[in-house]
Amino acid sequence: MNSIRNSAKAIIIQDERMLLTVNKDDKGLFYICPGGGQEHSENLREAVVRECMEEIGEQVEVLDLVHVREYIGRNYDGGDPGTHQVEFYFECNLVSSSPTFENVSVPDHYQIGIDWVDINRLDEVRFYPKELGMRIKNKEGSIRYLGDVN
Repeated sequence: MNSIRNSAKAIIIQDERMLLTVNKDDKGLFYICPGGGQEHSENLREAVVRECMEEIGEQVEVLDLVHVREYIGRNYDGGDPGTHQVEFYFECNLVSSSPTFENVSVPDHYQIGIDWVDINRLDEVRFYPKELGMRIKNKEGSIRYLGDVN
């Protein structure tokens, strides 16, 4: 039986740079926002905090919900046809003024690191979802629902 999964993600921007997880697959490096699946009895804000601790090793302050994206796997070449995920993107700040990123405990399967990427270069790296990267680069925050975009 197929189901829909919720995912809570952090958009962390400081000094025109965005904190992303660095991941590697058979096509090379790709970048995504830290975050992941919501667990039973956990609200979305709690999921963002937990996932950031696991993937970047730092506490975050969760602010506003800024974007919602759906990923429907059957609509993508090589996508899992059984996957339907609703991703909630929250604006977040790092709690620490001098983060070390040393306490990563549960990185994603493909995750190999963490990096600050200049928001003006989001279209030059393999960042997912691309549409979100373009909206952040162009400072287009008024449209919150992105739909099923790559």
